[in-house]
Amino acid sequence: MKKFMLPLAIALMAILPARADEGMWLPALISQRIGDMQAKGFKLTAEDIYSVNQASLKDAVVLFGRGCTGELVSNDGLIFTNHHCGYSYIQKHSSVEHDYLKDGFWALNRGEELPNPGLTVSFLEYMQDVTAQVLEGYKPEMTEEERSQLVRENSNKLMRAARDESKGLTASVEALYYGNQYFLFVFRVYSDVRLVGAPPSSIGKFGGDTDNWMWPRHTGDFSIFRIYADADNNPAVYSQNNVPYHPKKFFKISRAGVKEDDFTFVYGCPGSTKEYITSDETAYTAEVSDPQKIALRTKRLEIMKKHMDQSQAVRIQYSAKYASVSNAWKKWQGEAKGIAKMKTVATKQAYEARFKEWAKGKRYDGVLEKLSSLYKEYIPYYRAYEYYNETVRPIEILSVANMVASFKELNISKDLSKAISIENFYKDYYQPIDEEIFVSMMKALGENLSEDMLPAYYKEQLAKYGTVEAWKDSVFSKSIFTDKAKVRALTAADTTLVKNDPATLMYNAFNEWQRNTLRPVVVKLNSKINLAYRDYMQGQMDFQPEKNFYPDANLTLRVAYGKVAGYSPADGIDYRPVSTLKGIIEKDNPDIFDYNIPQVLRDIYAQGGHEDQPVCFLATNHTTGGNSGSPVLNADGNLIGINFDRVWEGTMSDIAFDPEFCRNISLDVRYLLFNIEYIGHAAYLFDEMEFVD
Repeated sequence: MKKFMLPLAIALMAILPARADEGMWLPALISQRIGDMQAKGFKLTAEDIYSVNQASLKDAVVLFGRGCTGELVSNDGLIFTNHHCGYSYIQKHSSVEHDYLKDGFWALNRGEELPNPGLTVSFLEYMQDVTAQVLEGYKPEMTEEERSQLVRENSNKLMRAARDESKGLTASVEALYYGNQYFLFVFRVYSDVRLVGAPPSSIGKFGGDTDNWMWPRHTGDFSIFRIYADADNNPAVYSQNNVPYHPKKFFKISRAGVKEDDFTFVYGCPGSTKEYITSDETAYTAEVSDPQKIALRTKRLEIMKKHMDQSQAVRIQYSAKYASVSNAWKKWQGEAKGIAKMKTVATKQAYEARFKEWAKGKRYDGVLEKLSSLYKEYIPYYRAYEYYNETVRPIEILSVANMVASFKELNISKDLSKAISIENFYKDYYQPIDEEIFVSMMKALGENLSEDMLPAYYKEQLAKYGTVEAWKDSVFSKSIFTDKAKVRALTAADTTLVKNDPATLMYNAFNEWQRNTLRPVVVKLNSKINLAYRDYMQGQMDFQPEKNFYPDANLTLRVAYGKVAGYSPADGIDYRPVSTLKGIIEKDNPDIFDYNIPQVLRDIYAQGGHEDQPVCFLATNHTTGGNSGSPVLNADGNLIGINFDRVWEGTMSDIAFDPEFCRNISLDVRYLLFNIEYIGHAAYLFDEMEFVD
């Protein structure tokens, strides 16, 4: 049947030449790409990259937390990842007395390594094409609901068979190509992960938001952790009796450096891409969605920064929050600009016109017209849904009210987990910021959503109080959630008090609006859109049998490869692919927070001999969010860098890859080693690493 032919079609297409260095390839199918990789300089085999029968490079890569990548660099479970990936954990250990964000943290022995509750790392055990098993029992006459139910039941059966909690094994079945293919991914998850080292933020976040997504980059974006296991090397909850994990494989570290045109290879967990969407969604993204989210986040960032600049304590409290908000904010700016510069909407429209002509009389005839019609219904509701996420969710007092209201029993002071949750929230909460964000976001909601899209509750509150400011004053003056002591003292007798608190009522009203008015329409139409994309995706493959199609990213392990290369973003500008310590000193400015480096770095540079110390480099690997912390490898499979960003002009690569501008930015591993030795004075860590020159 047709449905079983897709994997073969993919295999046949995959052996054709790749276009530039675009692509995020499944490791289990890397044998179909290995010829092209080797032609470009790679010296290993497909079995070296991915194997279930022997240790391979995949066994040295982990999903770090829930959205980054990390790599094993020693036989004692030492992990490198990005500073921004470990940032929230560094922040949780920080205080005014021990400001690890400002000063950095270095465990000078294993006894000083800090545990991180909630942090996990996941090793891919294996991946397997299970399309036939997932679609077993499918009949063409089935409705889409019946097909979805069958997919769920068969997927659950496969996942149950693969899971084993006693061994830390989890599993998921992921749809690829909009449900034209399915893969089973089995992971082994470790939960005792301890902080070993991190540079001061003036190195780990050097350049801050000013340099974020930009080149040249001089950010020492790394942090170091260690995995611990039980005596049998199995996953175990935190215990002082746990011992360092011994991996099947860890990366050797190359100190040979990089130069233009060197082969590079990124092995990581890219989060999400939409390479095959239509011009309708592309236009909405670049012309509506990105601009509106940028405007809303600009307001929030300005409010946070104003207060952070006035207080060190507030700066510590909101550093991670600010970084989280600003990262996507700047990425969206580059994405919208890149889509416009590439004329991606027009390019897709021209492609769609050719597709429509080809599709006449075939099973794909009319699929693009159907998608366009669905988007016209979908976009007004989805725009309001995005506004809810960007205006209501950021109000922190509503979040804590919902958290407490969701507790089945209010015995907070006697329940350790609830007490810790409350303590963690208020540790990083500053009410003046929350009040200003409330006013700014509620005004934006009323000014930018059409009357028919505004929730009735919003209109009622403005009619009642007259202004958003008066509404805010009522909520914050009457809510119990502005007082940590009162919240910690809540008991079962206070259930009605919590239920009727103005913050709870506001959260519930807005949540009911998005849950009952927006979300059902968004989910229903999104399901129809994805169903149409299943046909359109298969249609694109039939229309272009010579093209290499790779599945969109979904936070599962992928391979991307390319070469070290600079780029020219505009007339008269030519960027070289490597930055050095000299550039850090040139940017150094004690009066600008983003560029104020630690004095020790100035002193080291003044002593001479380190002017050409490499810091970061560019390459043509196709990456996205989730690739943060990914190992960057050379032709021999040795670690040369840690991926942490893309250039601003290339952030549209989630939708359209342009080989002229799309570059990933990586930390040169030699700068990481430099920091361990000269900044952290933790050279003892070198004793467990293996180096090649």
